[in-house]
Amino acid sequence: MAIRLRQGQIWKHGDDFIRLVQLDRLTVRYKAVRDLASRGGAHHDVSKKEFCRLIKSATLLTPEPAAESSPPPAPLT
Repeated sequence: MAIRLRQGQIWKHGDDFIRLVQLDRLTVRYKAVRDLASRGGAHHDVSKKEFCRLIKSATLLTPEPAAESSPPPAPLT
């Protein structure tokens, strides 16, 4: 199964989380953090090939569904 890389994706690799910050044609900029709640971490610039090798053993985390911002519409009578 092919997975498309997109900015903002978060991958779990061992004890670390990897967030894809910037995706260019040949390079990837990502941020590696230990805790998702903290914003601290190190930025890394690598080639797409290197990044794909890195996430080969990682798991893509799916985003949580957004909470409803408005109440559901009233039923029609």
